[in-house]
Amino acid sequence: MRPSIYTKRLFSFLLAFCALASQRSFAQDIDGIVEHELISRYPGQDIRWQQIENNMPYRVPVGPVTGYRTIDDWIDIQGRVTRTFYRFQGTERTFSEIYTNYLDALQAENFDILGEGMSVDRRGNSFGSRTWTQVLFMENPTTAPGEVNTLFAGTSSSGGAGTIVARKDRAAGMVYIVLNVEQHAADYIGTLIDIIEVAPAESGLVAVDAEAIGNDIEEYGRVMLDGLYFDFDQATLQPQSEQALSAIAEYLRQNSDKQFYVVGHTDSLGTFAYNQGLSADRARTVVDTLREDYDIPAAMLEPHGVGPLVPVFSNTSDAGRERNRRVELVEIPR
Repeated sequence: MRPSIYTKRLFSFLLAFCALASQRSFAQDIDGIVEHELISRYPGQDIRWQQIENNMPYRVPVGPVTGYRTIDDWIDIQGRVTRTFYRFQGTERTFSEIYTNYLDALQAENFDILGEGMSVDRRGNSFGSRTWTQVLFMENPTTAPGEVNTLFAGTSSSGGAGTIVARKDRAAGMVYIVLNVEQHAADYIGTLIDIIEVAPAESGLVAVDAEAIGNDIEEYGRVMLDGLYFDFDQATLQPQSEQALSAIAEYLRQNSDKQFYVVGHTDSLGTFAYNQGLSADRARTVVDTLREDYDIPAAMLEPHGVGPLVPVFSNTSDAGRERNRRVELVEIPR
């Protein structure tokens, strides 16, 4: 049955109403907002405060409160910090609905959830509790006034709250999200979303260490060997690779009873045959250098090149291609 003219008019009216409602909601945003593209706001939220700082330190809590104003487990990072406070005004939603929506969205985008918790009364020492968020904000205070201060002022209705801590490795670098949702009043839900984009290190200054290699090998069976630098389009190691090579050699000496593949990877630019050959040559260069300069037994290491077959990021961007050009150490099962 075809829709009547009245049905069509009602549908058009609803579309117009929804568009108008969206405009009204966004019209309540404060001036000068640059909303981060990484995460979308919950429908009906207004942005009431924002602070953006480049190259700022941030302490990410990843454990419970263990004592008076104390959390033992932190990840200390530095980068571009975008802090945005959203307001939802009305009684048709609860803090738990908004919290669950954000948690589902982060999981759907393959974020690693480092910790999360929701509490109706905010008691206890876990994620989302009052004592936990107090420590979080003590270590990462806001430095600009605004409506975000409702998070620190207590509530008029003893409403609940929730916190999510998540991270994701992107082609542009690691990004962390610390998200707090609070039922501040019966008709007021506040949400503070902190996005910390870890600044990429300067070329030549980052290298793995023996402990980090061991941790990744134990958990994943492989490790990306950061700090190895080759001449452009060549298999020649640059001098600044020495720090990484020393760490790799230290780990191999500590695990002389094991055997490993050394696997070269490239981006997808050029032919497969060329990239496969280049990746194999780079893997062999690493093995030869470890054998000749660091006295690592040749029988411990077996070089291979897989070219562009196993990308970790899309090759459509410079950042993705850079991350795909790598050498990995893979344990050979026994």
